[in-house]
Parts: sequence; structure tokens; C-alpha cells
Amino acid sequence: MASTFATRFVPAAAISTVLAATVCAQHSTFEMTDQGWTKSIDPGLNEDTATIAKARQLLAEGKASQARAVLDPWIEANEAKRNQHIAEAYLLRGDCLLAERDEYEALRDYERVAKEFAGSEFFVRALERELSIAKMYFGGLRKKTWGIRVDSGIPYAEEICMRINERLAGSKLAEDALITMADYYYSKRDLRMAEETYDVFLKLFPRSTHRQKAMQRRAYANIAQYKGPHYDATGLVEASFQIEQFQTEFPAEAEKAGMSDALVARLEESAADQRLTTAQWYITRGDPVAAKMTLQRLIRAYPRTVAAEKAMELCESNGWPTQPSASPLRTVPATPAGPRPAADPVPTAEGAK
Repeated sequence: MASTFATRFVPAAAISTVLAATVCAQHSTFEMTDQGWTKSIDPGLNEDTATIAKARQLLAEGKASQARAVLDPWIEANEAKRNQHIAEAYLLRGDCLLAERDEYEALRDYERVAKEFAGSEFFVRALERELSIAKMYFGGLRKKTWGIRVDSGIPYAEEICMRINERLAGSKLAEDALITMADYYYSKRDLRMAEETYDVFLKLFPRSTHRQKAMQRRAYANIAQYKGPHYDATGLVEASFQIEQFQTEFPAEAEKAGMSDALVARLEESAADQRLTTAQWYITRGDPVAAKMTLQRLIRAYPRTVAAEKAMELCESNGWPTQPSASPLRTVPATPAGPRPAADPVPTAEGAK
């Protein structure tokens, strides 16, 4: 787990290195003294800016604890003043905590940036850091409690992904967060949540590059939820439509994945078998009316299935029609012969008076 953490944190450290180098390059000057040209600090670089630059540099050098030692007293002294650097200070301290493998405490600082400084340039960066922590939790990292990683981090990862979709709706980051959560559910065989999350994803991001995967997995999740003819077969019906849609949009991929007409036929056979089982149950319970209606609907919905043939045999053996009888039409009395009465005259302005 430590190696995974380090791998995920490298980009943030690299960014901090570049920023620190940039600050130093912009604010370093030289002046002539008795000892010759010496490097000095630009007067434009005030104490606050120098503190933030120093923290950045220490963090970039891998000295996270020293950088936090610089940031902690500065934040305590300036958070009430709403200093212009406070948002970046929270972000940097979160990075320090993340580097020290205290990701939950880092989330507190990232959340301060997200809640209190939504208009700053560090808002999106804070959400990116939060998503990286969510991916760690989805990947198996457990939350630290009293110094021991015993609690599941999944609830926190789910909340992070949902908040990102609320705060940056329609963004690339929100897309990444939602597909990450859907993929986690699918990998853990939480099929109901996977199907629902992929369905929401396809509605929110219809042109996503992940559309093919989301459509395919949504159909598979619906199919896998079917437990047999004694259970609800609604998922099979939905999966049939989803497979047909997938065939229309991705014909080559559908052929490779086996999402063909043959699979649709098997799903229809399973759905028809479920209705046949339901009709037989009604018969055993002494409810012929419900059994007859179920068999008739089966024959009408799935006429080419084996279950439909059995349904016809059951209808014939019980003397039931294979199709529902048409409801009698209401008779309308004929109009009497002879001239029709004149219509009432339309009132005029004078008549109204």
C-alpha cells in the first residue's frame, strides 16, 4: 500500500518543485557588497510570500514534516485575517499530510479550500487531491483510526465522488469521479449499485470516452442480477433493450463481446420462463384468472420461445383462449332520421345588450 501511495503522490510533488523553482527565479536578485555580488531577496517578496515559497520548496525536496512545521504557525496566525495566501497554505499543508500518509487529515484541509475558497485557483486542485484519495480508498486503503488502519474508507470515497459531481457538475473531473465509483461497484459485484451508477453516468455524460464500457457493463449488471425463474425478470427486459442499443452504436464491439441477437434470444427465453413459472404458481394457488392472464401475456410478448409453446398447451388443457378476448364496444344510438334541429344562434353585441 505504501508503494501505491508514493506513486500517486509523485505528480503533486513534481508540481510543487516547479512552482518553488519559479518563485525563486522570479524573486531572486543580486546586489554588490564588499564581498562582491551576493544573492538577496527581492523587496517585492514579502514575509507571507516567502513563507509559502519556503514551504513549497521543502515539500518539493521531500521534507513534508519540515514544510508543515513552517505552515502550521503561519496558518494559525493568518486564518482569521483571510490572508490572500491562506487557500494555498491549506492546500500545501494537505499535501504535507498526504505525503506523511495521513490522508484523512489531509482531506480536512482540502475541504477547507473547497468550501471556503471556491473562487480561488486552488479549488480545482483541492478536488483533484480529494479524488486521488478516493481512488486510494477504492483501491483497498483503509482509513486510519488511532494510528491503525482498521476502518473502511469506501464511505468517504463515495462521498468525495458525489461532492465532486455536485461542485463541478459536467466537468472532466466529475466524469472521472463517477466512472471510478461505478467501476468499483462493478469490480466488487455490487450489481445493483453498478447498474444504477453506470445508468446515471450515461445520462450525465452521453459523449464520454467511457460510454462503450459503461453501456456494456450496465447490460451485464442487469443480466447478472437475475436469480432464476422464481424471481423478478425486469432486469432481463431492460438488458435486452440495452443490448440492442449497444449493437446499434457499437456493432463491431458487440460482435466481439458476444452481445448479439443470440444473447437477446436467450434473455427473452429466460424472461418467458419466469412468466411461465409465475402462471404455474397461480394455478397451484387456485387462481385461474391470474394464471390465464399471465399465460396470454407470455404468448403475446414472447411468441417464439419454448415457454410460449408450453403456455399454449396449458391454455388448451384448461380450455382458455391463447389471446385475451376483446372488450365489448359501447353501442352508440343511431341519429334519428329527418332534418336536424337548427343550431342556437350566436349571440351578437346588440343581443348581449
